[in-house]
Amino acid sequence: MKLRRQLERSERVARVLGFIARMYFGFCYRTARWKTEGLDELKAALADGPVILVVWHSRLLLGPSHWPLEHGQLSSIHTRSPVGRVVGAMQRQQGLFPFEMSEKRSNTATSRQIMKLVKEGTSIGITADGPEGPALQLKDPPIDWARATGRPVFCYAFSTVRQKRADSWDQMLIPLPFTRGSCVYRRFTSEVPRKMDAATMDALRQDMQQCMMATIARADEMVGLKPGA
Repeated sequence: MKLRRQLERSERVARVLGFIARMYFGFCYRTARWKTEGLDELKAALADGPVILVVWHSRLLLGPSHWPLEHGQLSSIHTRSPVGRVVGAMQRQQGLFPFEMSEKRSNTATSRQIMKLVKEGTSIGITADGPEGPALQLKDPPIDWARATGRPVFCYAFSTVRQKRADSWDQMLIPLPFTRGSCVYRRFTSEVPRKMDAATMDALRQDMQQCMMATIARADEMVGLKPGA
């Protein structure tokens, strides 16, 4: 509880832990043998402008390492949760532009900043079920951002043979060094209209849920693992 309060209050603590996390996950990334799928399609989409990148909370740790930064900048959205702040600090050190969103107060000003970045060509990364779950249950923000920006959506997942799972609500996948890994990008093909009724929203939510589950299943399959969370 003490560490949690420090993380929620101290930028310095978040930066230090973010640096440690960046060093560790960078080492894991560099020592792994990677297979990728869908990267060329993502790069082609980025040549036409930014995208919305959607990931399950359990598979977010190597997202910045896999992102093709030379093809476009990425901004992520996180909360003041301990994991969110550490990941945000880590991503900032990796050259990305994470934004902290509050769950208790208006985020109008932050949303405007993000929309401005999108118009300037920066993609948005967002967790589908974060920051506190339920795990693997798609929430509305990915669809809301796709609707607001009009940009294409890509689902992302990674998997590794050697891994541990955190004792957390999402059983976050923590990669281990010297392993085989996979990285999958899958384009969400359903149209997201600017205006929609409740039935359309429900249908899109189900479609994106299926796309997200198919993405992690494919990532696990590529390294010979049984599809998991």
